[in-house]
Amino acid sequence: MPNNCHAAAPRRFEFARDSFAFENETLWEYHFDAASGKTSFSRREPKPAYAHRCFVLTRAARQFLYHVRFDASLGAPDDPACRRLIREVVARNPRRPCPPENQIVIPGYATLREFSGARAPLLKAGCGGAWRSYVLRSHWRMVFPISRAHQARTAASLFAALKQNVPPIIHLVKFPSLTINHSMILFAAAVTGRGIDFQASDPNNTVEPTTLSFDHKTRTFTLPPNHYWAGGELDIIEIYRTWLM
Repeated sequence: MPNNCHAAAPRRFEFARDSFAFENETLWEYHFDAASGKTSFSRREPKPAYAHRCFVLTRAARQFLYHVRFDASLGAPDDPACRRLIREVVARNPRRPCPPENQIVIPGYATLREFSGARAPLLKAGCGGAWRSYVLRSHWRMVFPISRAHQARTAASLFAALKQNVPPIIHLVKFPSLTINHSMILFAAAVTGRGIDFQASDPNNTVEPTTLSFDHKTRTFTLPPNHYWAGGELDIIEIYRTWLM
């Protein structure tokens, strides 16, 4: 990791440009019973080849944002050169961007979306294994109580970070049930009559952003239903923020 990385202002994260073209797949198919509120699941067949990488992809998306400049005017790298470039990127600090002069230049492509669409197998292999989603220094936080005051502070901190052009990485969790244990990267926020709507890039959905809402009155976050979550309240922890988190 370069020693001269510092907190230079990064460019703004844009979903169509800075998210991956391929998804983190789920190992299970989820079935939600609206009447009882219960969730059942079954194994997907065939077994997904690329799963349990939500934390891997959010970390890598910010590493590409913080440390890479794409140059489509240059010739695209061959596979060995591409692997080397990916290794360089994922070795960089996901918490702090580097100055422009120290950015890694990836030739042949204009955006991460384009690059990951064309070289998906190399990026899937190079960004890290599923174990990286389980062995995170920040996971200790979810086992301790998360108060409504903590969630209000988190919402304010996330909103302030986005105002400073910093896209926070978040851990979405319901503990101890773990009906959700997931990661997203936030890139925009808007004040509403009830609180704040955050726009998020979900590694499980490459088609469109999702909306994470915070209610000032109840001091709770909610996520709408999707193919892996029944919808409702959940807790948010900001990660990849400090050395400890």
